[in-house]
Amino acid sequence: MRLVVARCQVDYAGRLTAHLPMATRVLMIKADGSVLVHSDGGSYKPLNWMSPPCALREGTAEDGRIEWTVTNPKSDDTLRILIDEVLHESVHELGVDPGLQKDGVEKHLQELLAEHPATLQPGLTLVRREFPTAIGPVDLMCRDAEGASVAVEIKRRGEIDGVEQLTRYLELLNRDPLLSPVRGIFAAQEIKPQARVLATDRGIACAVVDYDALRGLDDPSHRLF
Repeated sequence: MRLVVARCQVDYAGRLTAHLPMATRVLMIKADGSVLVHSDGGSYKPLNWMSPPCALREGTAEDGRIEWTVTNPKSDDTLRILIDEVLHESVHELGVDPGLQKDGVEKHLQELLAEHPATLQPGLTLVRREFPTAIGPVDLMCRDAEGASVAVEIKRRGEIDGVEQLTRYLELLNRDPLLSPVRGIFAAQEIKPQARVLATDRGIACAVVDYDALRGLDDPSHRLF
């Protein structure tokens, strides 16, 4: 990763136009090719950026100042950075990132639902946690009241990627004559509308999980509303 602290002006042109007047900012050039412009405020979100694939060309403007031009081969978007003064520059080799580990809430959700599968659907019983498949384990393998197999994928936040993941599991599981037919339940604390539409289209049931109620910290019988 290359980090540059500089007084710079930034202009973005493409689907929209944006202008950042001259000020001191952090320019981040990542190994994947992305270029991000950060200020000292605004939390983690960059002021502007160009996602990969993109190309960075360093040159000199007509007035002699350093000029970076970032382009994307798949679009007409252009990010132009005019640098008035470089205050700091460094390059760091970060190595291979191990990836995001499943957070404690998601792991705990799986444990709680394994203990109380009927909260997802009346009559549901657990067969096994982390049921193995050729492409990874299904969070819960269960049986319904009629004895049919049910694969449950659990997320803290239910998005389209989670539905796609469960779809791939179901395709593999339904090839096994000892399990087939296998249907799916997509469980999460919050399910995005697009994910719900996709799940419904694929015959996958959705279940919104009340984490506090599962933990026994939020007993619905004690609520006024």
